[in-house]
Amino acid sequence: MPDPAVVDDITDEFMHERLKLVKGYTLVLISQGPNWDSPDRNAIVWEHGRRNFGLRRQGDLAIVCPVGDGTPLSGLYIFSTDAEAATAIIQGDPGVRSGVFVFEVHPIVGFPGDSLP
Repeated sequence: MPDPAVVDDITDEFMHERLKLVKGYTLVLISQGPNWDSPDRNAIVWEHGRRNFGLRRQGDLAIVCPVGDGTPLSGLYIFSTDAEAATAIIQGDPGVRSGVFVFEVHPIVGFPGDSLP
């Protein structure tokens, strides 16, 4: 059976033109921190979520995806800012400030306009 993702009209020229459109973003992974078992965790995570909605509204946070698979990884963000700005933003997060979450930052590139289906 042929691979449906392989199409003959995706030429090298097409790919080169599209690659000129990539833009820098920042991937932030958040994981359970040393205070994950804090008795105030639910309230802290609630305010963390409220802040995420604000960051999305102002355009700094393009994508936020909570991870609920039982692993220490708690979520991923894609910021429309550079890594330095994303780091400053995430350091102000109530979950990070309280130690409920820790984070790591990775500069990435992507295609503007990409979205979740």
